[in-house]
Amino acid sequence: MPVNFDPLIYDFVKWVAREPRPYAQVMETWRTSCPRLTIWEDAVDRGLVERRNVPGEGQIVLASAAGLAFLAGYGRREAAGQSRPGV
Repeated sequence: MPVNFDPLIYDFVKWVAREPRPYAQVMETWRTSCPRLTIWEDAVDRGLVERRNVPGEGQIVLASAAGLAFLAGYGRREAAGQSRPGV
């Protein structure tokens, strides 16, 4: 049975959208050894987050325009009374 990871992806993108995060912090916080939990990879594949090089800071991770739209759409879905899948 397929598992819907949208709630975890939502949490991840929301966390990154609050403020750009250093890449190392993202990897430390969201890495997993479980192949079923590919939250970072899923968010990158869907274009919800992006990495940028910032002089003097290194790589940072931030929510993309698609990620911000995902967050906004997710909130509307909840406001319409649809429960978050998998929760």
